[in-house]
Amino acid sequence: MQVRERDSSPRSIERGVRQLLANKVIDNFIGLWLLVPEHLRLGTWDMVCDWSGKPGSDREPRMAMQLIHEAALCLTGVRGKNALTLKGFSLLNGLPFLAADSAIHVLLNSHTVEQAEQLQIVLGRKRFARNHFQGRVIAIDPHRPRSFSRREMRRHCEEKASKPFRTSQQFFSFDVDAKQPIAFTLSTSGHSVAKAAPALLRVTAAILSQELVEAKQQDKQAPLLVADTEHCVTELADYVEQQTPFDILAPFPRQKKFKERWRQVPPEEFTRHWAGYATSLQRFTFGRRGGEPYWEIVQRTGEQEDDWHFSGFLLTRPHDEVVSLTHDYPHRWYLEEYYNFHQAMGWNRAGTMNLHIRYNRLSMALLAQAALSQLRARLGEPYCRWTAQHLAEELFRRMSGDVRVEEGRIVVTYYNAPPAVRECYENIRGDLRAEQVSTQVPWLYDFELAFRFR
Repeated sequence: MQVRERDSSPRSIERGVRQLLANKVIDNFIGLWLLVPEHLRLGTWDMVCDWSGKPGSDREPRMAMQLIHEAALCLTGVRGKNALTLKGFSLLNGLPFLAADSAIHVLLNSHTVEQAEQLQIVLGRKRFARNHFQGRVIAIDPHRPRSFSRREMRRHCEEKASKPFRTSQQFFSFDVDAKQPIAFTLSTSGHSVAKAAPALLRVTAAILSQELVEAKQQDKQAPLLVADTEHCVTELADYVEQQTPFDILAPFPRQKKFKERWRQVPPEEFTRHWAGYATSLQRFTFGRRGGEPYWEIVQRTGEQEDDWHFSGFLLTRPHDEVVSLTHDYPHRWYLEEYYNFHQAMGWNRAGTMNLHIRYNRLSMALLAQAALSQLRARLGEPYCRWTAQHLAEELFRRMSGDVRVEEGRIVVTYYNAPPAVRECYENIRGDLRAEQVSTQVPWLYDFELAFRFR
């Protein structure tokens, strides 16, 4: 791949894009054009323009679209080695060229963590308004992929027998009912969960509607955070209770001192729900004088006394014990499924520990995930069960076709599209108008988009 300077003035970009459309382009990533209607529905272009702080005619918002589509293709590494230099991919982003690694680095590094968080808040509010998630039960969890940074940092060890390695700490909030991410934050490897979680909860609270945020102050059922043992610490419980609209449910460590305390709870204080399962709600403090009083759900399994097994869960305010422990809490594992399904979009590795670059790059990946989520829901089975990598390989890369301009419209022609794609997108202009969504593509100079299937 040749890297050379190109004129990137608005006039030059528009001239180059219009020339590509006039020439007709055979696109090896023709399937990616299916994301254009989802971007129009989601309002992606307005969000990246606000994030970049530049008008839509400039290169910065278009380079952001390049990052979004790279995440959808699950690409990492040097761009030239991924065959992205072909003209069809750059045309989709509203550019006549592919932005080089150095230009992307400068773009991402020029935007702050606060700007990335604001982009997440705007995206989250749009998704909440479109009923992509409800915010009733929210899983929070750390994700620590391997980092390839050369900086000296604290190392983590997954197992006692394994060698410690550098990691990047990512913290997600995740709607367990809709199985969709709400927000994420990053931190250096030295930060504990108690230090990193407040930033995540602040962004999550800003995303949810005012009605949910005020539920706690009105003594209504507040959104419930379900977490793991790492989150069962004094500092985080105090922060959640005093400064957020949430309640938190987290398991206590299965240490000897806790097990002995649970066994001392009188049997008559347990409520038996069914054979072999009983719970007891107890008041609890973290042992500090004047500490905040919380609640502890003691769970007892086993029918006979010699078979009893105990576990405990911290709860900042009472919720239905059976629903919380047998329905809501087990659903937090859907977050692990999300990691497995979407980690190839950029969550599975970290090449740098520059937080400006990481935050903004992964915020673009979150935009790509939102568009992919809409696409999966529209296509249905089996696409909704495919991983991001599988979807990129089988849908975005496998179809054949071309892009041209006819009668003032951009016409994307598919020759081997699956029946589900044809059914959902053949009348895309009529569908968008019925949803009161503009059919004009703003980063392609307001050309209308049409799909043709042969």
